[in-house]
Amino acid sequence: MLVDLAYGRTGLTVDLPDDRAAVVEPAHAPGLPDERGALTTALRNPIDAPPLRRMVRPRQTVAVSVCDITRPMPSSTVLPAVLRELAHVPNENIVILIAAGTHRANTPEELDDMLGPDVTASYRVINHDAFAAEDLEYCGETPDGIPIWLNRHWLAADFRITTGFVEPHFFAGFSGGPKMVAPGLAGFDTTMRLHDAGMIGHPNAVWGVTEGNPIHDAIRSIAAATGVDFSVDVTINRSRQITSVYAGEIFAVHGAACQDARRASMRPVPEPFDLVITTNSGYPLDMNLYQSVKGMSAAAQVVRKGGAIVCAAECSDGVPDHGEYRNLLAMRDTPSELLEMIMAPGFSRHDQWQVQIQAQILLRARVLMKSSYLTAEQVRAAHLEPVDDLQAAIDEQVKRIGPGGSICAIPQGPQTIPYVTG
Repeated sequence: MLVDLAYGRTGLTVDLPDDRAAVVEPAHAPGLPDERGALTTALRNPIDAPPLRRMVRPRQTVAVSVCDITRPMPSSTVLPAVLRELAHVPNENIVILIAAGTHRANTPEELDDMLGPDVTASYRVINHDAFAAEDLEYCGETPDGIPIWLNRHWLAADFRITTGFVEPHFFAGFSGGPKMVAPGLAGFDTTMRLHDAGMIGHPNAVWGVTEGNPIHDAIRSIAAATGVDFSVDVTINRSRQITSVYAGEIFAVHGAACQDARRASMRPVPEPFDLVITTNSGYPLDMNLYQSVKGMSAAAQVVRKGGAIVCAAECSDGVPDHGEYRNLLAMRDTPSELLEMIMAPGFSRHDQWQVQIQAQILLRARVLMKSSYLTAEQVRAAHLEPVDDLQAAIDEQVKRIGPGGSICAIPQGPQTIPYVTG
């Protein structure tokens, strides 16, 4: 059985035993036949809000939060639709903020690709920098005492709009919606508290859970306390086509989009598997190893304890070089030692959340990593097992588990979140 895996921009194909390999993919949702028309309809007939063009006065300033390059958000389609509804507002009154969280800044070429060159040439576009104290303002605390530091350009705007892509998220429940405020536009201190070891280790900080998830509860609290005037959320299919669009009041919009994403993405399986082959959904999601922990996490939901995960992620941006992820992985020799370090009282380091989740996965299963850009030494330094020939590695694992072993393939990676029902 030939299975096409999402990998980089081109994909990879592997051959699996057709008598015992289950392929788990999102439920097919056709792309909207008229994306521009659907967006316009949603913006003019929003949920629990007046039409966008009626809400914004010509002299007001507007800030629009958009996804960074690590998300397959169709901003080049969504953003122009939003801006058309703001045609009565001078371009110089509108700022587009790249909700990069603690990720690196996006390059001018990436911005052109993400937003469209007409947008980048006509509007002010700012990469949010969580580490730039001069670009942050303090907004108080959440009920749980999390300090709220947000982008000053966002707070200074008279009218604030979020645009997001909704899919299951491995510790925040779902992406999009209020995540476009925090951590998207939050300062480093806020993000560290949202992602501390206790929050990440909470049993409800998992795929598909929002209510009762302490991370998502805090994110909603920040968005509510600091104000979002209008929101646009979309879902997409494996071809990156928009399958649904919702606009209006942020929490009503996000709730509706989460229901669509849950129906399409979360797929039941009867029991765990001995071997799971996964990806990180191809470019741009598999740009680096840090992001690819999501694909490993999707596989970990259905791998048998002591089993194996084979993850194929191109990692064209490396480990990456920015952030603390690489350094943290090098600080201890085993996954259990990494967890012990992170859980120690007072420990607080950038990117510790990704290392914490990765270590939890490695305590459950071996992870073999196929990448076209990482060296074998880089993969081993990340406590993973390097793979050169993906098919040969899969064949070896199939032989290892024997004729009675069970196999699962998740070709679209974290765009599909399987879960065990038995």
